[in-house]
Amino acid sequence: MRGRHIVEISSMYKRAASKDHINAYGKQENSVRYTGYPSWRRSLPHVVVATLASFLFGYHLGVVNETLESISLDLAFSGSTLAEGLVVSTCLGGAFLGSLFSGWIADGVGRRRALQLCALPMIIGASMSAATKNLWGMLLGRLFVGTGMGLGPAVAALYVSEVSPSYVRGTFGSFTQISSCLGLLGSLFMGLQAKGIMGWWRACFWVSVIPAALLALLMEFSAESPHWLFKSGRTAEAEAEFEKLLGGADVKYAYAELSKSARGDDAGAVKLSELFHGRHFKVVFIGSTLFALQQLSGINAVFYFSSSVFKSFGVPSDRANICIGVANFLGSMVAMILMDKLGRRVLLLGSFSGMVVSMGLQVVGASSFPSSTEAFYLSAGGMLLFVLTFSLGAGPVPSLLLSEIFPSRIRAKAMAFCMSVHWVINFFVGLLFLPLLEQIGAQILYTTFGAFCLISVVFVKRNVVETKGKSLQEIEMALLPVE
Repeated sequence: MRGRHIVEISSMYKRAASKDHINAYGKQENSVRYTGYPSWRRSLPHVVVATLASFLFGYHLGVVNETLESISLDLAFSGSTLAEGLVVSTCLGGAFLGSLFSGWIADGVGRRRALQLCALPMIIGASMSAATKNLWGMLLGRLFVGTGMGLGPAVAALYVSEVSPSYVRGTFGSFTQISSCLGLLGSLFMGLQAKGIMGWWRACFWVSVIPAALLALLMEFSAESPHWLFKSGRTAEAEAEFEKLLGGADVKYAYAELSKSARGDDAGAVKLSELFHGRHFKVVFIGSTLFALQQLSGINAVFYFSSSVFKSFGVPSDRANICIGVANFLGSMVAMILMDKLGRRVLLLGSFSGMVVSMGLQVVGASSFPSSTEAFYLSAGGMLLFVLTFSLGAGPVPSLLLSEIFPSRIRAKAMAFCMSVHWVINFFVGLLFLPLLEQIGAQILYTTFGAFCLISVVFVKRNVVETKGKSLQEIEMALLPVE
């Protein structure tokens, strides 16, 4: 609750060994008035810098959308659907590898260094792709970029959740989704000239080096996550970062909350097996299932192949892609406004329910009942509504929610596992969509996607808890069963 309340915390304030430090905060000698409203302006610049990783993710996801035809002509693989598919899927394979190791990297070197590291393969990969003279150079560049894409968003979600005040954590968490949308739109607009200007596709890759270099540079001046510093035993540094992010008046309370959740935690390294049994199993199951259902809803099939649907009705692919990008961006903006008002659970339920309805419109549009004009409005309208409703909840909420519900000790590695699930299913949906579309038809395929959206509604209703306005420590203590 955001109301004003008195919180008793210790004034015994030592910069000593972490256990003594925690015990000192446990003794209640003097009182400090805590309002619950540390200034969000202090943490905002750090959050904005971190979301450059999400911008790059969106940009590289869409950069080959409009440029692939020009790339295939210049690099002499025009007409080879296998080569064109590899240019897209190699990036996804790299993203899987990057996300798989993101937890260990984030825990090993810290959130700040991990975000700087994710920029490095993006700079190298984009430069290789821009300068290459053959297909193999392009594929190697896309593989490098993919590893950065897999590492960046996972760590950015962790970082944003750990440096944001609890009452605006949902809003700040939505910045990652908005940044991805802006990156995607940026790549689509950059690609508009690809067919008219020879070699323009190379400029599309070169320009992505700029935000990657800015991410690496600006993170040097950004705060490290106090949660990671505390977990690493660097308690004095954790306090200093809390002061930088929240202001001096809120440091003691934030530190006391952090120390409460740490009591009884084993400080040893997290084993992978810990994620799949015992007290952590339930939250990891919820997280990985949410990401799986997000992808099984068919959203990336819509992103990847929407232009072919519009093209079949005579709408140019570039116009179709921009419409999809704008719908995604507008929904993300609305989600940012509502995230800390309605809450995560409400947005997820509304989002998946809207996706069921919009997928139903596409099923009707794919049938033989409507006329060609009606079929266009049902299919195109259903597709745009699907993207809009997805971006209201199913898009931005899972990565934010997971960074909130995972206990501090396993947070980075659990996020890495769930993001790996996301990329594996993303890959197979992209791989199998067109063959299934040819074999079973649009109606059955869209009905299947709609069924997964309906399953998602039931799953969220039964398993997802509301985290709006609660500190990460309050959520951890509420969700984690006592051993």
